[in-house]
Amino acid sequence: MARSRSKIHQVFELAIDGMTHDGRGVGRREGKAVFVSGALPGETVRVEQTGRNRSFDEGRTLEVLQASPQRVEPRCPHFGTCAGCVLQHLEAPGQIAAKHGVLQDSLQRLGHVTPERVLEPLVDAAWGYRRKGRFSVRYVEKKGKVVVGFRESNPRFVADLTQCHTVVPEIGQRIPALADLVDSLDGRRTLPQIEFIAGDEGVALVFRHLEPLSAADVERLRAFACDTGFAVFLQPGGLDTVHALWPEQMPLSFSLGGLGLSLAFRPLDFIQVNAGLNDKMIARALELLDPQPQDRVLDLFCGLGNFTLPLAQRAGQVVGVEGDAGLVERARANAIRNGLGNVAFHAADLPKDLSGEPWMRDGFDKLLLDPPRAGAAEVLAQLPLEGIRRIVYVSCHPGSLARDAGFLVRERGYALKAAGAMDMFPQTAHVESIALFEK
Repeated sequence: MARSRSKIHQVFELAIDGMTHDGRGVGRREGKAVFVSGALPGETVRVEQTGRNRSFDEGRTLEVLQASPQRVEPRCPHFGTCAGCVLQHLEAPGQIAAKHGVLQDSLQRLGHVTPERVLEPLVDAAWGYRRKGRFSVRYVEKKGKVVVGFRESNPRFVADLTQCHTVVPEIGQRIPALADLVDSLDGRRTLPQIEFIAGDEGVALVFRHLEPLSAADVERLRAFACDTGFAVFLQPGGLDTVHALWPEQMPLSFSLGGLGLSLAFRPLDFIQVNAGLNDKMIARALELLDPQPQDRVLDLFCGLGNFTLPLAQRAGQVVGVEGDAGLVERARANAIRNGLGNVAFHAADLPKDLSGEPWMRDGFDKLLLDPPRAGAAEVLAQLPLEGIRRIVYVSCHPGSLARDAGFLVRERGYALKAAGAMDMFPQTAHVESIALFEK
């Protein structure tokens, strides 16, 4: 056992010549690939090996012996421990270039397709952009206190954050205050997470608790809400148990820049995390899809209507479909809120059999879809695509986009006209992208 452990933790120098899709540097040692956290292409680093696999090894950077000209000093003191951001040591242009490379590699290697045109990457603020997320909470016996943060590189542990520069400052600078708050509660061992979400009017926090809170704890949470101006919600069980503690009513909404639209939401609803990038993404989607007054447009995985309502401002008729019935209800309310009468929303489990869905019958001219990480293979296989001249595909996972692109090109007669990366999550290795298909 001791001999095996010494092999794993050996230290060596390594030249880095590539980057993995999750943001680690790649080098080769004795012909075997080594994935190294904290290393960049073009660097020589001193590595401590942390894992062994049959086809590759893993390690972490102990010292940079020869630095890349793209290396910068990470802003966050928790870089290397917290797993929330893994690219802070790479300058912003290098980050989006790396993500563009991941997209192109996925399209070619997995989908066997190449876009006719490469879109200029979309970028926005690199810091203080994250308006939605979830902090893990844990009472750590050895430290004798509560820690609040994102997971560490080893997901069994919660990073003890003093701040977060990627989260909107109203929240990112108050993480120690959240930890102190939970530490003051009688039920501090039974609060596993805090969800946060920021709208134009303010911030909402949802405290998940596994056991009923004492009256004293409820008053401490209420006092925190009053002192900070945050809206505090409690969640003792499933999604349907979320309820306001203070204030009883707080409107939550965000506007879509330049469109005159406002979308209302609830604290646990899905919204795009980066408001500035979301505005640019919608503008690009409208440019690529080019909805016209005579067009009937289908928006799949439509959520609250983030794309649906902007499309309805230009198209003759828009149909939005979403699996979450609660989101569909709020999307309908958002259409009324914005005075749009040419849009209809439907709830449907999109990966399942759609043959009986009434919205499938009349056909469409254009399609926009924004699926989850798994992609849209099941729904694309069922759609009557014959009349759909143009498809815009917004993707949060380049691998599933590449697979679906291959299907559309080889099986359904589309051409991949354009594709490009979007930096929805700066400082992380997450790759968001957008693609245009035409018959």
